[in-house]
Amino acid sequence: MKNFSKSRLVSLRQCPRRFWLELYRPELKTDSPQTQQIFKTGHLVGDIARRLFDPEGVGALVDLNQLGFEQALLTSEHLLRGDRPIFEAGLSGGGVLAFADIMLPAGRPGSWHMVEVKSSTSVKDYHQDDIAIQTFAARATGVHLESVSLAHIDSSWTYPGEQDYRGLLKRQDLTRQALARQDEVAQWVQQAQAVAQCTREPDIAIGAQCSSPFACSFIAHCSEGVQTAEYPLQWLPRISAKVREELEAVGITDLRHAPDSKLTETQQRVKQASVTGQPYFDAHGAAKDLARYPLPCQFLDFEAVQFGVPIWAGTRPFQQICFQFSLHTLHTDGHLDHQEYLDLSGADPSAAFAQALIAACGAEPRTIFVYNAGFEKTRIGELAERFPDLTAPLQALKDRIVDLMPIVKNRYYHPRQEGSWSIKNVLPVLVPELKYSDLDGVQDGTLAILAYQEAIAPYTTAARKQEIERQLRQYCQLDTYSMVKIWQAFAR
Repeated sequence: MKNFSKSRLVSLRQCPRRFWLELYRPELKTDSPQTQQIFKTGHLVGDIARRLFDPEGVGALVDLNQLGFEQALLTSEHLLRGDRPIFEAGLSGGGVLAFADIMLPAGRPGSWHMVEVKSSTSVKDYHQDDIAIQTFAARATGVHLESVSLAHIDSSWTYPGEQDYRGLLKRQDLTRQALARQDEVAQWVQQAQAVAQCTREPDIAIGAQCSSPFACSFIAHCSEGVQTAEYPLQWLPRISAKVREELEAVGITDLRHAPDSKLTETQQRVKQASVTGQPYFDAHGAAKDLARYPLPCQFLDFEAVQFGVPIWAGTRPFQQICFQFSLHTLHTDGHLDHQEYLDLSGADPSAAFAQALIAACGAEPRTIFVYNAGFEKTRIGELAERFPDLTAPLQALKDRIVDLMPIVKNRYYHPRQEGSWSIKNVLPVLVPELKYSDLDGVQDGTLAILAYQEAIAPYTTAARKQEIERQLRQYCQLDTYSMVKIWQAFAR
């Protein structure tokens, strides 16, 4: 019987094809920058968890990279006869190979509390699978588990600074749930044995499993040669799973063939534009919408970063911290000027950001356009809460904000938008001379976050930091300039 790692069995639960590819074609795997960032956060949370669960530093770490599998398992077996905390203890039995994040002595010889550590902010459904597999491996190895729990990040906790992360993790007991699923895990192991014997990868079509509960790293491979509809159903905005399943059940995969009776007004508009190949544009309605907001007006965009493990005192895990804004002001005579703020010092940029924002926007009652107002309004509200002395002017700014996105969504759609009114989908078709793809380096919000994190890292050279600064300024400035161009196209 082959031994399969816990991560392999979790992959099997998502998709047998992914499981097979991880076994036999791992070179086809491509991890996105977002996935790589999740891995980095997970490693950091794991390091902090060891300090929190072993404050006296008496525990032992089983270093798989240094020891190799065989020696790691032997070392773990020896340590499990002892009475001190163990980190990454190897557990092998019943066809499962797993490494437990934390094993804590339960007071009696040979009895343990097993703790799995996750960088999420709650217990997810797939964590239950993870814990059940880990428990199965421990019991098959002969380890007596007094309890099984999962430690995850407490998003309500505020970091006090000075590397004091007590309170970062919240522990939830899952013993009963894990023990109740041991027969299920045995069935997963049997399924894994069967799939592993296949000489060819399982023929499983692209579907919801490709993105849930994780974005699959083999999606590019599995998509090769797949015939897809020219206008797939998922381009219908907010299409329900029920409607999509009903349409696919009768062979409809192209939104142009979907009956109007199944579609909302907005979806029908998308369908009509796709059928005719002509954009929908209610120019009169768009101009009327914008006439309520006379010039001069402003166009504002924020960039923000979040850290699963906070690095600045007074901030919470995964809290959005603004480090950059771009502001264009369009005057009554058509003149356009630009102001911006960017902090790459590595210090908490929040207070200086708020002050610079207030100064740049000014006190005049000018309309401030943003694209998808929920983000900027929420960030301004958080800044007002953190800095009470700035509450009044920040609230005044918040009251001036108008969301441009609903106006665009109600008045415009081009077939090449692919069912999305993201500014990055609207801009290339409404203002084709402007393209985010023409930018160097930073071309979207995720890349902006990664660039910022690289810029403030201690290892980053001055030359590279200067290059990142240029890229971030160009990217954020295009966000607000794009809004200006959309406004001008609509306000004619």
